[in-house]
Amino acid sequence: MKVKELEKIFKDTDFVHMSGSREEKEVAEYLRDRCKDMGVKASLESFEVEMSKMEDFILTCDGKEIMCEAFNCCGSGEVTGEVYYMPATDPVSIAGAKDKIVLMDTSGIGYFAYQDLVKAGAKAILFRYGNVYHRNDDIDVRDLRAAVVGESKKLLCAMINSRDAIKLVKAGNKTVTLKVKQEEYKGKSHNVVATIEGQRDEYIVLTAHYDTTSLSHGAYDNMTGCATLLHIMEKFAKKKPNYGLKFVFCGSEERGLLGSKAFVKKHEKELEKFALNVNIDMVGSIMGKFLACVSAEDKLAHYISYMGAELGFPVATKTGVYSSDSTPFADAGVPALSFARMAAGDVASFHSRYDTMALLSMKQLLADSEFVVKFVERMANSACIPVSREIPENVKKELDEYLFRKRRK
Repeated sequence: MKVKELEKIFKDTDFVHMSGSREEKEVAEYLRDRCKDMGVKASLESFEVEMSKMEDFILTCDGKEIMCEAFNCCGSGEVTGEVYYMPATDPVSIAGAKDKIVLMDTSGIGYFAYQDLVKAGAKAILFRYGNVYHRNDDIDVRDLRAAVVGESKKLLCAMINSRDAIKLVKAGNKTVTLKVKQEEYKGKSHNVVATIEGQRDEYIVLTAHYDTTSLSHGAYDNMTGCATLLHIMEKFAKKKPNYGLKFVFCGSEERGLLGSKAFVKKHEKELEKFALNVNIDMVGSIMGKFLACVSAEDKLAHYISYMGAELGFPVATKTGVYSSDSTPFADAGVPALSFARMAAGDVASFHSRYDTMALLSMKQLLADSEFVVKFVERMANSACIPVSREIPENVKKELDEYLFRKRRK
């Protein structure tokens, strides 16, 4: 794929396209059509996602409004309480949350911390977003995930800008009121699935997500991954490798890997035919270190390191769990890995308005994509994919913690 072709992909998708939105489906259809342009059959697979239509929300302190964004799917109602700043989630901190509106020093919350706050009697939760040194007053729109709530009740949640969070902490013991009114419903998100058949009835599944957060245009996170999949597709479109290739452009990754989870569930009976999952999430940044996180046997991580040395392509490898669409595959017993080029947040910000083409180098994106192509060629044309189908115990432990089955110690 040439530089101009890559640039066109980013320009054509240069807008916010959040989970379950009309814009997300527009990008899904765009990616489907790019597959068809290469002569590869592709279709959309829909799945349900929790959605809400926000009707009204307001956060006030001493009669003055504080800019906020209420969380989608956190319920409706009104609560008043004293602000309790809680920078940590240890038992001592949690114990102070009773009858308080908790202000956390994060932009989201995991299952166990949420459950602890509900049991402790917290009234609501405030989160903070943004860099105090940025000129804008951006506030990201998040949702209260079903996987976090579990069987517990919903607490009203809202995000405020970091500047206002600092003011509340400095003021100390302030009483605030949070009102939220929203209509919650079931919406649709989509995976784009395309297949190149191989000589064997087994597949390497290649994944990348295409949805964005509320402020981001998603160039770095993660149209770069989608562009890489299209680049790989172009290389194989007129070939018939030993192992087939299944390309999955995942929707709703930003809301807890919902697309890849839905794909694994829908294709549960086919999992034994999936020999390997290769996920690409954020490559092609101007600066940053290329890495491979392997949710499989150590030998695969060593193999990628050796391959990098062979090709003169620096790559840092490790085994473990990567917070992206490789995780549901590994959890289902399919050996998986994620490739990424990770840059520091101050030079390649994502989940923000700054995630645009300006962060990217098309030359680097092509280099990163070519490395993945060479890896996929080796695996797809192997007489027998050498990766063991067993997921190591240390990776299983990380999966249990990441997916909230066990509390991290």
